[in-house]
Amino acid sequence: MTAVVTAPHRSPAADPPAAGPHAGFRPDIEGLRAVAVTVVVLFHGGVTALSGGYVGVDVFFVISGFLITSQLLREIGRTGRVSIASFYARRALRLLPASAFVVAATLAAAWLWLPPLRVTEIATDALTTTVYGLNYRLALAGTDYLASTAEPSPLQHFWSLAVEEQFYLVWPPLLLLAARFRRRRGRQVDRAAIVGVLAAVIAVSFALSLWQTRIAAPWAYFGAHTRAWELAIGALVAVAAPALARTLPRRAAVLGRWAGLAGITAAALLYTEHTAFPGYAAALPVLATALVIATGCADPRSRLLGAAPMQAIGKLSYGWYLWHWPVLIIGPYALGPLTLPKTLGLAGLSLLLAIVTARRVEDPIRTMRALREKARRGLALGAGLSAAVAALALVTPAVLPSTTGSGSADDTASLVAGQQLADLITRSGATESVPANLKPAIEDAAADIGEIYADGCDPEFADATVRKPCMYGDPAGTETVVLLGDSHAGHWFPAVDRIARERHWRLAVVTKSACSAATATVYLPSLKRAYTECDQWRRDALAYIATLDPAMVITSSNGHSEMLDAGPRQDEAWADAWVATFEALPGSADLVLISDTAWPRGNVPECVSNHLTDVTACHRSREEAFDDRRRRKLVADAAGAHGATVVDPAPWMCDDDVCPVIIGDVLVYKDDSHISATFATTLAPLLAQRLPEE
Repeated sequence: MTAVVTAPHRSPAADPPAAGPHAGFRPDIEGLRAVAVTVVVLFHGGVTALSGGYVGVDVFFVISGFLITSQLLREIGRTGRVSIASFYARRALRLLPASAFVVAATLAAAWLWLPPLRVTEIATDALTTTVYGLNYRLALAGTDYLASTAEPSPLQHFWSLAVEEQFYLVWPPLLLLAARFRRRRGRQVDRAAIVGVLAAVIAVSFALSLWQTRIAAPWAYFGAHTRAWELAIGALVAVAAPALARTLPRRAAVLGRWAGLAGITAAALLYTEHTAFPGYAAALPVLATALVIATGCADPRSRLLGAAPMQAIGKLSYGWYLWHWPVLIIGPYALGPLTLPKTLGLAGLSLLLAIVTARRVEDPIRTMRALREKARRGLALGAGLSAAVAALALVTPAVLPSTTGSGSADDTASLVAGQQLADLITRSGATESVPANLKPAIEDAAADIGEIYADGCDPEFADATVRKPCMYGDPAGTETVVLLGDSHAGHWFPAVDRIARERHWRLAVVTKSACSAATATVYLPSLKRAYTECDQWRRDALAYIATLDPAMVITSSNGHSEMLDAGPRQDEAWADAWVATFEALPGSADLVLISDTAWPRGNVPECVSNHLTDVTACHRSREEAFDDRRRRKLVADAAGAHGATVVDPAPWMCDDDVCPVIIGDVLVYKDDSHISATFATTLAPLLAQRLPEE
């Protein structure tokens, strides 16, 4: 999750507060919920001391596994079976009234305050929540570089509810199957058989978590297959609860509880966004939570966890979790930039919303006798609420405000050809209305990319394979030109391809998103580790380029990455890294370095969709757009000293003061850093003038 405040990490288990071998209320578990939800909310609220507050979800997974399994074991003990229909009816009554209400309210708030372009994506998220599939939608987005930098959805926190429900789609039938291996006398459950099943689930799921955290962190983070062991640990404690209640001394229980709470606290304070998670790191909060619950089987009394405030917050934990993330995400759009006190105020507001939801929505429906008496009624209510949310999610995009501007603009391509771009940039920086003839249209901007992506010529994060041949330009050309680098080289493809066709070059595209052409090892946040696949890909890419005997190598890369092991000498280290790459390229090839493009302040199409009559709010000053000036100069000087032609795109994007996001009738950016294919193609004549003739 991404996890950084780019993704909410957590959701509380939403299970009735009944547990333990005698079905007695467990105040320690209610208090434990309060601990978990509080660290999550404060973490998302910007309390930097709780840099690992995302571990709250792991606490809730263990709690959920314990409570649900305890309920199922009691039912098997009483009846010898599990009513699957009644189980899911109880889940529907507990979860869906509040979640459906929050989703509907979030869609309404997003429609009112968020950029129209975002609302469509949020509506898709809302639709996905109705089938508990949001976790895998997020995993897919996290492994797609062109989508991984998007702002988090206000519904993103529903991923953990999806994980739980996917687990509970399998666990009750599996538990019933294991329980049927009963002792011959009576209906006593054969707990050894259940322990065997749980041990297998834990072993396989934990192994998958370790493996996938290393190679595909988003899938490890959001996947039910990598989180199932956490719920299974809670279930294992439930199976052992009777024995723990009989044999565990009270003093040991007290010490164990404090040790468990210390483990949870340590994870919340010491883990950071760079912690490879879940992986091995998840074991600390999971086992610590299991220890608190296990010791509570012998003695659930706790002055800390049983305190009245903890009990009150624990009771509201589900609703507080549901509300806090949409309030924090939408709040800045409604109220403007937030300070830490304002953010914490919004967290408090979400708690008030949780109270209202509990009293007016959750409790009245959950306690309604007519719904509780018949399983089919609870299931019907759940189906009805899910259908209502789905209908709202499908309707919302159809009633969005228009994203078409009302202004007019000159044709940028003709002005570029006439060497009038500088004047056009200055005029565009002062123009407030979005032109009606904008290219690409705002809703089409995200898809305005080069064909190399559809052709599979840009490998995914975990793929170190150099894609071959990936030849463009003029297939019959006698000279080969290479485009080398990351996605900031890839976004120049439409321009370079046009030039290659005009000059009859074969164009070999050798790019990998997030992988700089400079010989440098970087940390990749989405993988939460060194980007070793990039290092391997770069070595193979340079070897492949040598076999092409290119006449020219055109290279560019994101200038804002941080190199591992460079310390404070980042700028100098990057200049050296570029020299290492230049030296590894064929000496006979002309070298061209296109310096990095101007960086906007955020996702440009979204901003423009929200400022159709004042698009200047989306522009950025030239000083801010090139905040890496020292590094840019060192790299450019090093490239020039090596004989490379250095192309600075700054004059094509900015005047002396501002970098507009729309120049003439062209949208400059497709997202928060990449130029649109339309804009790149528009600049082809200017780029052609700077490239050596072959």
